[in-house]
Amino acid sequence: MEIERKWLTRGWPEGLEPGSVIRMEQGYIATRPTVRIRLETQGDQVRRVLCFKGKTGSDGLAREEIETDVAPELFQRLERFIGRPLIQKEQRRYALADGLVLEVNQVDPGHPGAFFYAEVEFPDLETARSWRPGPLAAYLDQEVTGTPGESMAAYWERTRGMT
Repeated sequence: MEIERKWLTRGWPEGLEPGSVIRMEQGYIATRPTVRIRLETQGDQVRRVLCFKGKTGSDGLAREEIETDVAPELFQRLERFIGRPLIQKEQRRYALADGLVLEVNQVDPGHPGAFFYAEVEFPDLETARSWRPGPLAAYLDQEVTGTPGESMAAYWERTRGMT
């Protein structure tokens, strides 16, 4: 189960040092339900992931998510099957004082429509509902959790076409 909240942001957070930086390329085989591939590169570590995501609940906080690593050959076959340029992302992860992690993503830098968004994943719904950004309130002022059209799958449809 994936439980997260999401915000549109304006750049990287000031005054925080990322604990990790991951470069990603992702594409969608289907958007309803979501079937996605993603290549994650962190230093010399590379992960190729096939991901299935179910529908979110009415508040947009939680949904079933199944991820599995795939072999490079299968990833390449799926990328060719998609036949569209993959979304480019840089993700920086920041440790928060409460033990949670702020994941900030820059999407398709240098392209029209490029943007930043942030997510925090939570261990349970109660924590997700009660969490407040505290000193990050000004940075996380545009929450879009559960807002139609604000998912990466919707961005894929707008920029790469329907799947």
